[in-house]
This record gives sequence, C-alpha cells and structure tokens, in this order.
Amino acid sequence: MKVICNFISKHMAAIVLIIAALALFIPASFSWCKTAWISPMLGLVMFGMGLTLNPNDFKIVFSRPKDVITGSIAQFTIMPAIAWALSKTFGLPDELAIGVILVGCCPGGTASNVMTYLAKGDLALSVGMTAVSTVLAPFLTPLLTLFFAGARVEVDALGMFLSIVEVVIAPIIIGFLVQKYLPSVTQRVTPYLPAFSSLMVALIVGCIVAANSTKLLVGGALIILVVMLHNICGLSLGYLVGKLLGLNHKKRSAISIEVGMQNSGLASSLATVHFAMYPMATVPGAIFSVWHNLSGAIVARIFANANNDEILDKKGI
Repeated sequence: MKVICNFISKHMAAIVLIIAALALFIPASFSWCKTAWISPMLGLVMFGMGLTLNPNDFKIVFSRPKDVITGSIAQFTIMPAIAWALSKTFGLPDELAIGVILVGCCPGGTASNVMTYLAKGDLALSVGMTAVSTVLAPFLTPLLTLFFAGARVEVDALGMFLSIVEVVIAPIIIGFLVQKYLPSVTQRVTPYLPAFSSLMVALIVGCIVAANSTKLLVGGALIILVVMLHNICGLSLGYLVGKLLGLNHKKRSAISIEVGMQNSGLASSLATVHFAMYPMATVPGAIFSVWHNLSGAIVARIFANANNDEILDKKGI
C-alpha cells in the first residue's frame, strides 16, 4: 500500500492531468461524481492538512516575522491584482472573470510545500506562509473578492466567510485536535495522506471538468491561457519581490512558489456554492489545479539547480 501511495504522491501532476483529460474527452466517465461533493472532498483534504500541522509551524511567525509578513502581503496582493488585470485585459465574461478572481483571492495551496521542498527552498517559510494565509483566508478572501469582483457580480462576503470556516478552518482544527489527542491514529494514517490528498484534488478536477466539458472544448483555449499567465506571473513576481528585498535564493524560491500556487480547490468550491448561477466560474480553479502542479514541478527543478549552482559558487568550485 505504501508503494502505491508513494507512486501517487510522486506522480501527482501526471495523475491530475490524466484525470482532467479523461473528464474532458469522456465526461460520462465522471457522471457518478456530483459537483455537490466538491466542498466535502476539499474538507477531507483540509482535515489531512490539520493532521500534519503542529505548533512549530506557527513559530516562524514570531521568530521570522519579516519573512512571513513579506510573503503574506505578496500572497494577497499579487495574485488578486493579476487576476483582475488579466480579466480586464482579455475581456473575460463575468462567469469566467469571477472564477479567475476567486483563484487569485484564495490562500496558498498545500502542494506549495511539496514543491518548495523539491526546489530546496526555505521549507519552514513555505509551511508558515501556508498556515498563516489559510488562517487569514476567511477574512481576506471574501473581502478581496468583493473588492475586485463586486462591480461585476453580487458577492456574498459573509456567506463566503462562513463557507471557508466550514470547509477549511473547521476540518483543519478537527485534524489538529485528532493529531494532539490521538497521536497513535495520526501516526498510522500520516504516510498515506499525501496520496489521499492528491486523489481528492484529482477527483475535484475531474468532476468540474466533466460538468463543463462541452464549453471547454468549444472555447477553453482562452481561459487556459489566462490561467497559465496568472500562475506564471505569480511565480515570477513572487521571486522578484524576494529579490528586491534582498532575500536569499531559498527564501525567494519559497515566496515564489507560495505566491504562484493557490488553493484552487477552494476557489472551485466557493464558485460552486456562491456563484451557482455562473456554472463556468468553477472552471478556472480546476484548470489552475492541473496547471500549477505542472509548472510547480518545472520551477522546483529550476530553483533546485540554481540553489546547487549558488552553493558551488560559494565554495569556489
């Protein structure tokens, strides 16, 4: 079982891509998967995140506040602003614009921690930023969505706040409590969590893509382009912010990946619950889930090689 789980975790990007392609070209294969399941599935992913969190993940907030504050500000300014700018530049219709903006206003995704590890970046900073942005999400995600999309569509900020608490914060707290009071159970299931989370994300993507396959096949090229640009701009500007502030390569890598990789599953969940009148609003989150795992793996390799070169330069080799 552990071998299978390791395989799933290692090849998450490929699995998500295969599931997305299957859902797109053979949507009937996902007829059993209902969009109403998106929020519960995301809740399970967040529960798994809670099982892996510990108080040390938050110590960085107090021991290195400058780094975390820098990363958090970048997280909640760069991605929402880029989402709004891309929606305007490409003249996206409301149902796609709200989906892109939702992705931009969401906190960092848990996959960013894995990619930062592969990039040989500052893993403690990445985990700390994910934890902090997730805690801030119930407040900032609704407010930012209202600010950037309120002129185009009606935004229920209070409803979004409650949804994020229900789907994200509550499962994380429950997972954290299980870890604290049932450590033996946690130790048994922890090795399987990365694979489980990967499968849940893949199912969320498959469910959304299958439900919108016809529209995607007809006019999906534009939204795919916008999603790719959104992610690439986030990765690039995140790294640039770190460089302008004089942070070392490890910190710049962590901020870049943390800014560029969003909790796009949450974006799709919020779109499903609060923007049901715009069916295509769920699509940008699904596409982002596929793309940012691919781009994250590529960027992680680039950053890891750059880190190796930096070490060799310091040694004079």
